[in-house]
Amino acid sequence: MPRKRRAPHPVPGHLDGWSPVQFSTLIPGLSARRSPRPSAPSAPDEPATDHRSGRARILPITAATVALVLVGGSAAFAHAQKTVTLDVNGEVAELSTFAGSVEGFLEDQGVVVGERDVVSLTGSLREGSEIVVRHAHQVSVSVDGQETSVWTTALSADEALDTLAARGQAVSLVASRSAAGGRPELALDLTLRGPADVVVDGTTLVVTDADASVAQVLGELGVTLNALDRVSVVQNDAGRVQVIVNRVVVQDVTSTHEVGFASSTQEDATRYKDQKSTLTAGVPGVRTLVERVTTVDGVESARVTVSDTVTQAPVDEVLSVGTKTRPPVVKKAPAPAAGSSTGSSTGSPVTAGGSADSLNWAALARCESGGNPTAVSSTGKYHGLYQFSVATWQAVGGAGLPSAASAEEQTARAKMLYNRSGAGQWPHCGKYLFS
Repeated sequence: MPRKRRAPHPVPGHLDGWSPVQFSTLIPGLSARRSPRPSAPSAPDEPATDHRSGRARILPITAATVALVLVGGSAAFAHAQKTVTLDVNGEVAELSTFAGSVEGFLEDQGVVVGERDVVSLTGSLREGSEIVVRHAHQVSVSVDGQETSVWTTALSADEALDTLAARGQAVSLVASRSAAGGRPELALDLTLRGPADVVVDGTTLVVTDADASVAQVLGELGVTLNALDRVSVVQNDAGRVQVIVNRVVVQDVTSTHEVGFASSTQEDATRYKDQKSTLTAGVPGVRTLVERVTTVDGVESARVTVSDTVTQAPVDEVLSVGTKTRPPVVKKAPAPAAGSSTGSSTGSPVTAGGSADSLNWAALARCESGGNPTAVSSTGKYHGLYQFSVATWQAVGGAGLPSAASAEEQTARAKMLYNRSGAGQWPHCGKYLFS
């Protein structure tokens, strides 16, 4: 059966009890607001106040001795004794007093009222008056995603949430750690009262009837908090109080990245323009990056660079490039052998030779066609030992298909192509001509 809860005593003129402040220093509760005063021994049957729950308890107080007032030389009974009810932060007592004003009565009771505190009555004190005092204290809250500190006179977490949620804002109470043991505490131990849920590590733990601080509830459920974990109290759409525990992990992550090297050339007058060699091989450098990564419940929420340095410098590449121009050479192609099945095509005469004769044409043929003079590419576009296109073959005087010509003619016309355009005609295999 659900437990009945006594609602906080209403305070006339008090709208919401919240005001923003710059700092989140926690202010002590009722015990710190009362002035020191000696306490009389309690009667054996006098009920005690439950300080754990903060719920109201009626504390009967024996009436003080009746005072006589002498006026104008005659004794007159002032009838100043009266019985009033005092509610200080949910602790309720019925008291007898001779005080004539609320301010004097509170002073007699040792109740200190600050500028942010709320008192339901002021001025004259009458029989049966009910005085409600709510001491204001600071709590850390997140309003629409922005964390700040506010003053509140609420006595419980759900009351505090109800107060600010009435403004139509998304609000949560943010727990701060106590100095001892790092336990999560809300300012003045704003308690959880009634049913609540604790959401932690992907699981919802149901609390059917809470009446304790957030730290006590987590402790009873066996929830252990790490140093950076965050605790907040919210209301879900149904108005149910939820304690959200977010697991926070901060760690430094190191990664390495390649640093590219530069390339420069040196001219070599002893080599031809299409000849190139490496004087210094390029070597990439290493850049080491250290980042501080924050994850909340396993999801990255922040990444900050701690250091970013080049831990290994790159080595720049140096190339030697020839500057000489190759001389033109004209050479008549040999006559095809009589009766040869492959024979010469009926194209123009072959004119090649010169420095092209000294190059490694066999190596180029192995790379281009595997050394097969009749080879045709899978697309049907390239033919023969050197994978001529038909257009290129015709440009150097060939007729028909290159793969139908003899190996000798194919090589001769390849030399003609080299003398005209260089090894760049074979972008992938041309380097083998110089091997």
